[in-house]
Amino acid sequence: MMIQEKIHQTGDSETESLYENRIILADKPKEWTSADVLNLLKKRLGIRKAGHAGTLDPKASGLLVICTGKKTKIISEFIDFDKEYEGIIRIGAKTESYDTETEEYGEINTSHISEDDLKNARDQFLGEILQVPPMHSALKHKGKPLYKLARKGKEIEREPRKVIISAFDIERLDEKEVLFRISCSKGTYIRSIANDFGNILGVGGYLKELKRTRVGDFILGEFENEEKGIRFRVHS
Repeated sequence: MMIQEKIHQTGDSETESLYENRIILADKPKEWTSADVLNLLKKRLGIRKAGHAGTLDPKASGLLVICTGKKTKIISEFIDFDKEYEGIIRIGAKTESYDTETEEYGEINTSHISEDDLKNARDQFLGEILQVPPMHSALKHKGKPLYKLARKGKEIEREPRKVIISAFDIERLDEKEVLFRISCSKGTYIRSIANDFGNILGVGGYLKELKRTRVGDFILGEFENEEKGIRFRVHS
């Protein structure tokens, strides 16, 4: 019997015994915000207090680590973990947001880009690098999220930040798309990686698809339960 089936049969007290003071791993669907997933599970599972360990953009999918009850005290530990993502970089075009949130522009031919070009570009990201956060991000300037300013056409100077890329594997799918898997430190913007990757190639690029597959030792895997389209499992 699936956990949520047992809950619906036994009531709120059973819900609390199963889900309070737990670590829950959820598979965030594309177009949902991390807060949407958190709030839905809190409501459906009768959880009083919960938080997630690291936001995923609405355009991204994948692993969301949720802590409930007393476990929320250790959320900061999970935020510091390294993370792994897989996705697709579209080369030969750009977007203002560095992903599919905004319209593509500046399309150019990429048939001259070789496998060696791709690998040489990839190699420039390995190790410790300086990365400029994108304007379309939740970072704040004078109390306002940068993405709100970006949507008004404003550009604010951002200081480069140190991040670490420990692995970056690529595979060309066709002339315009590159499949990748990347392991990185906290605070890394994969959209910026995609944009910078395209700029190094001289043809532009943006993040077409993104899925988070790992947070520290937590891995995206089988999910035994589902609530309103959100798949999840209790880790501990």
